[in-house]
Amino acid sequence: LLQRSPPPRCWLGLLGDPVMELSAAWHTLSTGLVPPAALGLAAPRSSVAGPPKDNDLQVAIGVLQKYDLHSVVEEWFLEVLQTDLQANIAPEFWNCIAQYENTAEEPQCSLLLLDAFCLLKCRLDPYLHSMDLLEKWTKAGLLLGTGSQGLQEKVYTMFRAILFFSTTKNFQEMIQQFYSRSFKIYMRQWKRSEDKANEGENSMSDNEQESEVEEGEPGGGGLQCAGCNYKKAQCWCSTAMEQFQQLNDILRRLNLLERVSADAVTNILHRMIEERMEWRCRGEYERSFLNEFQEWIEKVIGWLSKVFLQGGAATHPNPEANSTLKRWRCHVQRFFYRLYASMRIEELFSIIRDFPESKPAVDDLKYCLERTNQRQQLLNSLKSALEMRLLHPGVNTSDIITLYISAIKALRELDPSMVILEVACEPIRKYLRTREDTVRQIVAGLTGDAEGSGDLANELSKADPVTLENGQESDDDVSQPEDWVPDPVDADPGKSSSKRRSSDIISLLVSIYGSKDLFINEYRTLLADRLLHQFNYSAEREIRNVELLKLRFGEAQMHYCEVMLKDMADSRRINTNIRDEEQKLPEEERPPFSLVAVILSSEFWPPLKEEKLELPEQIKEAMEAYSKKYEKLKAMRTLNWKHHLGLVKLDVELADRTLSLSVSPVHAAIILHFQSKSTWALDELSEVLKVPVTSLRRKMTLWLQQGVLREEPPGTFTVIEEEQKDRAEKVVLIDSDEEGDSAMASQADQKEEELQLFWTYIQAMLTNLESLSLERIHSMLKIFVMTGPMVTEIDIQELQGFLQKKVRDQQLIYSGGVYRLPKSCN
Repeated sequence: LLQRSPPPRCWLGLLGDPVMELSAAWHTLSTGLVPPAALGLAAPRSSVAGPPKDNDLQVAIGVLQKYDLHSVVEEWFLEVLQTDLQANIAPEFWNCIAQYENTAEEPQCSLLLLDAFCLLKCRLDPYLHSMDLLEKWTKAGLLLGTGSQGLQEKVYTMFRAILFFSTTKNFQEMIQQFYSRSFKIYMRQWKRSEDKANEGENSMSDNEQESEVEEGEPGGGGLQCAGCNYKKAQCWCSTAMEQFQQLNDILRRLNLLERVSADAVTNILHRMIEERMEWRCRGEYERSFLNEFQEWIEKVIGWLSKVFLQGGAATHPNPEANSTLKRWRCHVQRFFYRLYASMRIEELFSIIRDFPESKPAVDDLKYCLERTNQRQQLLNSLKSALEMRLLHPGVNTSDIITLYISAIKALRELDPSMVILEVACEPIRKYLRTREDTVRQIVAGLTGDAEGSGDLANELSKADPVTLENGQESDDDVSQPEDWVPDPVDADPGKSSSKRRSSDIISLLVSIYGSKDLFINEYRTLLADRLLHQFNYSAEREIRNVELLKLRFGEAQMHYCEVMLKDMADSRRINTNIRDEEQKLPEEERPPFSLVAVILSSEFWPPLKEEKLELPEQIKEAMEAYSKKYEKLKAMRTLNWKHHLGLVKLDVELADRTLSLSVSPVHAAIILHFQSKSTWALDELSEVLKVPVTSLRRKMTLWLQQGVLREEPPGTFTVIEEEQKDRAEKVVLIDSDEEGDSAMASQADQKEEELQLFWTYIQAMLTNLESLSLERIHSMLKIFVMTGPMVTEIDIQELQGFLQKKVRDQQLIYSGGVYRLPKSCN
């Protein structure tokens, strides 16, 4: 006994009766506090001989206290415990676990795992009982504690450090399997109790179907238990739950519950949340899932209470256990928010595409983002998705604009500060600036001409629009100081907060280019094209659009459009007056056909397309007669006819049929020449009409398609007086440009004309000042040329390209950083 538990060195000086008294006290105390086997005695651990009574032990403590030796008892107890754990208890436990690692049947594996922990508890129970006694004596002042830690904390730390410092992979899998099975059984039992409360329902609801799949019941297999996956005759759910409760009680008694089960419980919960989320939420944007998952998490918390609370949630837990359960609740909710937000962030492109039907998903994501730090993840993911799925040549400009509008709506709901929209959608704005038809598509959407343009048209019709006339707004515009909300930390400090928050769809689209002049000019072109293709002077829709645009862009910017609409009204009145005068003439003096003109104020309309066309004499005579009548009505004014623009309604009378068509003046002029001569060579007809051969051949396809002309031999066209039924049909392809031909000059032609205006000024400046730098030329053009609402600005890069082209054409000389005219030009 003294070899395994040596007395303090001061005992060597004691002689006689005190030695015998102290030896007897130490023997009583040592055999009463630790198992005899731990002291090297022959008695087995399972000996039925009872330990000394507490009174005897307390007397022994009194003897030690008498000789001032009671301070070493706790240190001795910990040393014996550590030695026993390392030499006997831990090897015995892990040997027991190793025997069960190859067990295939889950019920047997669970039983053997429980047996191993029961054996461990049996070995540690004497120490736990002694620990409680020592704690009680320390509080009573019979013993002196060592160090700042209490004995209980030291003992439990020793358990964790020696028994479970490192665990085998097979042991972790056994624990994982054990707790996973108990989780499924618990969820199944909870579902059954819920079903009993709803016995009145005849059919299985979606939630019931969900539970079946969630808890692992094979589809269509009603003979197996959904909890343990065994046949119902062999169901061991109740046994498994009893073992589950017993194991938790053992681990709780040994204070090893979190050390042994925490990783397994965490993995189970994470896996179950991920699986449920993938199955329930992936691709579903039209309803919210937060409340449903909160209810499901409460069920999970019920299972956690069975793990961490003695007797389950129905008992009154101690503060420590209650704190543990709260910590797990927070962990589960935080993991759910983070995982759900990550999934919705991955799907954000599709959510934006489906907005506003996907608004519940946006609201869920907003709620989760407020509780997680995932804004940067959202920005990076959305930028990547936009660049991969949207911003490439295979997507139409109209589709890009449509998705950008949806992004504005969805991200405004997600982040009212509009910072996410500003940062994430900057690639869209940059990419749209590289598309040539962006402005036209936006303007077409505003006026309701583009497919799916309802959003922009509705935005234009808002009762209280955001004006674009005043430019910048101030942060001082907030109505009440208490309404002020700071921007997120990732906001651009150089941009106005109030302007960002108050921006609507149209202002954001217009701001892509930073100037509203582009949109005004494009709208003028679109308006002119529509007015010149109506031929009925009906402009009610255009008047409405102009009035709405005046609210956005200001009256000064829309003045030219108002003049264009006034021209249409004046043209109707003038044509009515001229027609009334013609009706008063005798029948023989009236013109052979009715001529109606659309009279334009040339200074206010966009440039019209220029093409040469020589009309037949009878048409030209009718135009001259109309001009004279106009000059009578409008003194000091005359008309400059655009022969190639307009619409001609004619009847083509052939031998066996009559065709009524509405065609362009070029097509009408072509067929009118066949009235005097039935066969024309293409070169000959081109010479008469003053139309290039290639253009004329394209125009002839209309009459070939209508069956009025045929080309035999190639280059020669003849009238088909009688329709040939037995002749094989010949497919004639019409040039796509002929279908929707615009009366306006193309953007390239308009740009070239504007640049030529700049060139005239540049020549004059260099003639007077001899040489100028690029920056000086640009600044002078801005002062003298880029004024007025209808002049498009030219940026310095565009000007540099234009001047370099003139250098290549040898119309300018560039040397020493300045431009000058060649001597020949001077």
